[in-house]
Amino acid sequence: MQKTGFGAVALIAALTGSPLYAADQPGKGIRVQPVQSTISEETFQTLLVSRALEKLGYDVQPIREVDYNVAYMSIASGDATFTAANWDPLQADMYKAAGGDVKFYRDGVYVGGAAQGYLIDKKTAEKYQITNVEQLKDPEIAKLFDTNGDGKADLIGCAPGWGCEAAINHHLQAYGLSNTVEHNQGNYAAMIADAITRYKEGKPVFYYTWTPYWVSDVLVPGRDVVWLQVPFSSQPGEMKGSSTKLANGNDYGFPVNNIRIAANKAWAEKNPAAAKLFAIMKLPLADINAQNMRMRSGESSQKDIERHVDGWIKAHQAQFDGWVKTAADAAR
Repeated sequence: MQKTGFGAVALIAALTGSPLYAADQPGKGIRVQPVQSTISEETFQTLLVSRALEKLGYDVQPIREVDYNVAYMSIASGDATFTAANWDPLQADMYKAAGGDVKFYRDGVYVGGAAQGYLIDKKTAEKYQITNVEQLKDPEIAKLFDTNGDGKADLIGCAPGWGCEAAINHHLQAYGLSNTVEHNQGNYAAMIADAITRYKEGKPVFYYTWTPYWVSDVLVPGRDVVWLQVPFSSQPGEMKGSSTKLANGNDYGFPVNNIRIAANKAWAEKNPAAAKLFAIMKLPLADINAQNMRMRSGESSQKDIERHVDGWIKAHQAQFDGWVKTAADAAR
């Protein structure tokens, strides 16, 4: 599925009141193809990069939605230009399989502090003193989260191809949970909506999630739900042997990720303005969460998201214009 087209640069400038930098259009006539996953909540962060590229004169195409592994292969081959949703290190295996640093340009951190992990409702956690996912090895504890009557805890997990599914499957083996926990995969949005309904009915819930995403603004950690720790750090693939323990000693099983802009390396080398832009753009995680909540509340159409992006730019005009000017200067 492709996103609908963007407004012309001149129109955006008129709406935001920002200068066009007519003398600094290093991307004029150069085509850019952004890609992202089918998670519509990534559109905001992707479209913001596209807006900045348009200001530099680039001919930015509508966003193409593909699976993550297809996105990496497309960028590596030159069929696509960039993704603004490269999870580092969660997607290290996919990144490496597509060519790694040989094929990709990746400099800077677009969104920092992206956490992931397992959560259960606070009421059940306190009643049964559950603090660690390893406790679900106990069949009696696991049964508390059984939603289909098979005796196993039903974990709302990660859709195939996202990268997190490999870590979860690895954890189930490493922590001896395969016999008592079922990793449910599928339409995450539908499954988590069902979990929210169950929570509102007073029933136990057990799920994986990540930030930035709207779920933690609905089921708030510390108020409604609690993060579960893991008994020890254990990671698959490229992350094997790495520690996921935080500075405070807590270990939630996943490293804190940075979301980065990954672009075709050969293209980036020919386009220093875009490369500089990719390196310096920074978006607060809280801003993505807030926008995602607006989508959750019904403002989820392409026009809605474009309006959110334009509103963000207007509220941060000096910063946005600074990115564009610094990027344009890099091409001189």
